[in-house]
Amino acid sequence: MTSAREIDLRDSSSHPTGFWAEEALKPYERFVEAGADVVVMTPDGKPPVADPYGLDPIFHYPDKDRDFFASVYRTFHHDPDDIRITLHNTTEQELMAGRRIAGRLVDSGKSSAEAHEIVSRAAKIAWAQDRLLVDVMLAEGLDGGLSEESLRGAVQELVADSQAKSDERKAKLDAIEGFRSPLALSDLSDEQLAEFDAVFAPGGHGPMVDFPENEDIGRLLGILHAKNAPIASLCHGPAMLLSAPERADGQWLFEGFRLTSFTDEEEDQNKLGMLGIPWYLDAALRNAGAVFDDAPYPWASHVVVDRNLITGQQPNSTDAAATATLKALNL
Repeated sequence: MTSAREIDLRDSSSHPTGFWAEEALKPYERFVEAGADVVVMTPDGKPPVADPYGLDPIFHYPDKDRDFFASVYRTFHHDPDDIRITLHNTTEQELMAGRRIAGRLVDSGKSSAEAHEIVSRAAKIAWAQDRLLVDVMLAEGLDGGLSEESLRGAVQELVADSQAKSDERKAKLDAIEGFRSPLALSDLSDEQLAEFDAVFAPGGHGPMVDFPENEDIGRLLGILHAKNAPIASLCHGPAMLLSAPERADGQWLFEGFRLTSFTDEEEDQNKLGMLGIPWYLDAALRNAGAVFDDAPYPWASHVVVDRNLITGQQPNSTDAAATATLKALNL
């Protein structure tokens, strides 16, 4: 894990950073539940800190709400290449409250199919015209008989549940001993590194600070790759691959490997990207020699497995990346 706490922006100002809470906690819990002995390490042994941005409730929508929204936006176009869902759509247009609104429509007498159709029609208008979902439902006669109070109450309910989930995850992270007192990768010998069966690196912008061109990360990657052990990373975690040593032929260790990471398009949509990050991970991996493989549209769950390399695109890929890692370990 990264122990970085700040990242320098293009204008030379610094901004708080760290690891992404969901990307660290979910895989950690999955690995422990599967019976793995999980060791938390940072390059220098300093405790990792959660990126404050990643604790915003907009990044902690319950999975049921995310899944319902996915079923809604797939009705926008038949061709997924024509669907451009941005971070703005999911966090600032109330679209994620669709499941809660549909539930209230069902309670009022609509069938599940009717409720889904009403929400989908309103969501498509909101998405296309950059309007709030509830405002569209009220103005366009798509309220399904629900009052404004009921519609806005559904949004408030989602926000409250998301804040509660963020608080819960922060408390769980704070309670994990390995996160409070990680090992220092720099202190471990090659023999000790060879004892590991796999490595998993979560994201957040922190890895862009202390993962690239790190000799100790390079040692770890070289040793694990030599024994074909799973090397997994998520979102900005693949920045660690930029520390990989050269092969005997002088090429980058992962030259020609298919992989993914947080994309340049997604970077430009998040707060830090809009402030001006110093470099782009997607472009850096391509320049290093990777065959970049991203989802058909941004923010879709996407995991790429090529030989022993496992990479996930962004936070929505967290569960799938953890599952792929466990599968590679036969757990």
